[in-house]
Amino acid sequence: MPTTAASFRTAVEKGDLAAMEGLFTPDVRFYSPVKFTPFEGREMFLGVLKVLLRTFEDFRYIGAYEGTAETSRDGASADSEILLFRTRVDGKEIHGLDLLHFDEQGLIKEFTVMVRPLSAVQTLSAAVYAGLVEDGLVEG
Repeated sequence: MPTTAASFRTAVEKGDLAAMEGLFTPDVRFYSPVKFTPFEGREMFLGVLKVLLRTFEDFRYIGAYEGTAETSRDGASADSEILLFRTRVDGKEIHGLDLLHFDEQGLIKEFTVMVRPLSAVQTLSAAVYAGLVEDGLVEG
């Protein structure tokens, strides 16, 4: 049986939002490089993922690491996985990672994205913000 991270990776690579729905806790927190505070809740996170899937160009995962890490929410140690990726936004190459923290049932309870370089972060931020406004997830 595939792990939650493997299922998430497959769903992202296929652009299949429906396959992602059951992989997150209802109160999942998404820490994005484009917003200081986390996006909270499964529905909001799925909305953000929808924007990301249409914003990224040639998105691909290139590696993974497993272990444990302290969560932002409560400081507890949790099973975690890092998925390394490459993509482009408006032609700018982005290197990044997705840090997934899991609850006791193996669902994703925290999800943090980190990207580089700074110029790509700025391009990504503008594109994602525009998509969030377009989808009514944030006010413009």
